[in-house]
Amino acid sequence: MDKPVVIYEPFRAGLPPMWEYFASLWSRRAFISEFSRSGLRQQNYGSLFGQLWLILNPLLLSAVYFLLIYVIGGSSDATRFGHLTATLFLFYLIANSLTGGVKAITSGERLILNTSFPRIMLPISATVIALFKFLPTVVVFTVIHLLIGLPFSWQMLWAVPILFIAVVMALGMSILISCINVYFRDISSILPYLTRSLLYLSPILYEADSISESIKKFEILNPLFYLLDSWSRVVVHAEAPTMNGLIHASLWALGLLLIGSYIFLSRERDFAVRL
Repeated sequence: MDKPVVIYEPFRAGLPPMWEYFASLWSRRAFISEFSRSGLRQQNYGSLFGQLWLILNPLLLSAVYFLLIYVIGGSSDATRFGHLTATLFLFYLIANSLTGGVKAITSGERLILNTSFPRIMLPISATVIALFKFLPTVVVFTVIHLLIGLPFSWQMLWAVPILFIAVVMALGMSILISCINVYFRDISSILPYLTRSLLYLSPILYEADSISESIKKFEILNPLFYLLDSWSRVVVHAEAPTMNGLIHASLWALGLLLIGSYIFLSRERDFAVRL
């Protein structure tokens, strides 16, 4: 059976035929799954020590920060450690998606130049890999939750939609930064400092309620602030998230996904020239 002929026309910014594009993307869902598994195997995810490091890395970081808070503040408690651990685990879902997404296009140069497929599959695969890395930490935090005696309630079911919002936000960031890196390669070198700044500006080392209202009003500019605050309220304190927090996180997630996808799809045919 002859393969369909693909004609590459001169680049012109604009969206491709969306129905055909997403139909092609959906037909390649098995490839996305296998490509993500291949990326995980490349990072030694299939080995015992590879999976163990995924858990130990944020756990050790949480322990260091907890000790630092104890030394500086003079006191702390189990709830603070639970908050640190829970929010760091979710933060690493976003950070790993960004780290994988930033070079998703530039590292797939051979694939892009030799094969016709929706290029957005590559940053999507980076987010899928980040999600697979996050899943073992859910089990670890459940054990920590039991050991330190944090409360349980039905309100904790809010964790499912909050996690969905986090995945959508991570996907939007991954798509956007993968496109930006094609044109500005230095963004991959700056990314570690950007993610570290996000960590310090987000309610991880502290809880959202502990900062003053004069500072909190600027946190609307931080896409992770209310997302992590809602996550902590639900999985640490077993409380329902605030409606303001859910709306803020949802708008950021949807906005990043729509803007990132539009920029990516409108520039996609230019990638082969830029690589």
